[in-house]
Amino acid sequence: MKPLIVLIVVFALSCLGFYIAQHEANVILSGRIAMSIMLLFTSTAHFAFFNGMQMMLPPFVPFKKFFVYFTGVIEALAAIGLLIIPTHYVTAILLILFFIVLLPANIYASQKRVNLEKADYTGNGLSYLWFRIPLQLFFIGWVWYFAIFN
Repeated sequence: MKPLIVLIVVFALSCLGFYIAQHEANVILSGRIAMSIMLLFTSTAHFAFFNGMQMMLPPFVPFKKFFVYFTGVIEALAAIGLLIIPTHYVTAILLILFFIVLLPANIYASQKRVNLEKADYTGNGLSYLWFRIPLQLFFIGWVWYFAIFN
């Protein structure tokens, strides 16, 4: 929920800022800025909630520590790549693939009731997927619309 709030608030503020400065909202760039800020926000979770992030990975995944740090760095790099004109298209394609690859970890974490912030098993459980899967699809659609389609 927090990443969605960050995405929407930054999008609205960015549109407003562009409108005040340029008398045009620059919706497309605002969409990429919002996703970039959201990615920076979520990448910090890989470091702030490191233990909970490791718990999201199934037992068969080797090098959990590496993958948690690596995916945090990928999110930060994607945040930068979305804002650079020559790289935003390729970054968007890779980011969509990244969002697809991460979905099984979210499903596993829901099955195990992982609470990311507390690093325990008191999470919402499978009911969380009714929110998380549409949210993941929304993020994919957002990236496609603001960085590939336009």
